Order: sequence, then C-alpha cells, then structure tokens
Amino acid sequence: MSTERTLSIIKPDAMAKHIIGDIINRFEKNNLHVVAARMMHLSQSEAEQFYLVHHARPFYADLVSFMSSGPVLVMVLEGDDAIAKNRQIMGATNPKEALPGTIRADLAESIDHNAVHGSDAAETARHEIAFFFKPEELVG
Repeated sequence: MSTERTLSIIKPDAMAKHIIGDIINRFEKNNLHVVAARMMHLSQSEAEQFYLVHHARPFYADLVSFMSSGPVLVMVLEGDDAIAKNRQIMGATNPKEALPGTIRADLAESIDHNAVHGSDAAETARHEIAFFFKPEELVG
C-alpha cells in the first residue's frame, strides 16, 4: 500500500443537512486523515472551472448550478490507498446503486444531490488538490 492524498468535497446538500461530522467520521474511522480543509461557497465561475472536464456532458450546467448553490467543505484526505478507499466509502455516484453503509447510500438524496465528491485517480487528485490548496496549506 502507498500513502496517497485525494480531494473530497462535502457538497451543498450534505452541508444543508448538517451532516459534515458524520461524513468526516466515516473517513477517519477508515484511516483517512484530513490534512487540509476549507469551507467556502464556490462561485459559478469556480464551479465551471473545477468541473470543466464534464463541460460536454448533459448534466454539466445542473452540476455547476448545484455546486455553486451553497457552501461546501473542501478537504484533502491522506492515507494508504486514499483514492480507492475514499471512493469505496463514498459509494456509487447514484445512491440507489450504492452499497449499504456508504455515504451515498445512507445520506444522499439522488444522483444529482449525492452528498460528496472524490477524486477518481492519482492525476485527478493532484489537479483537484492544486485547484483549492497551495502546497504549504497541506499539513501532515
């Protein structure tokens, strides 16, 4: 196993439900440690830039609108195989397809309001972390 870092975002729907503690607890119980965190409200422009990889997909406009609709908690998680572990803890993108006990199965409402974002690969994680954090802001 190798120690990795990955980006995690607690999305506006989960923020509105006041369940950030539950979500962070699930990461920490699985040995993913928060090494950076920032609560913020993404502007439409920031959301557009962050999700630019999806710009040609039919859900892009709705995703940008949703992600800029309220505050988010952006975090960098660190641990052994952090990217895969984070994705396992989150569960499938569609909560109806997510395994019981995952964040999305337990806490998300729909495929559009699915509580959390997580990097899908090492290169994506590096890019996403750099989008929100300077190297000196990562502690750990």
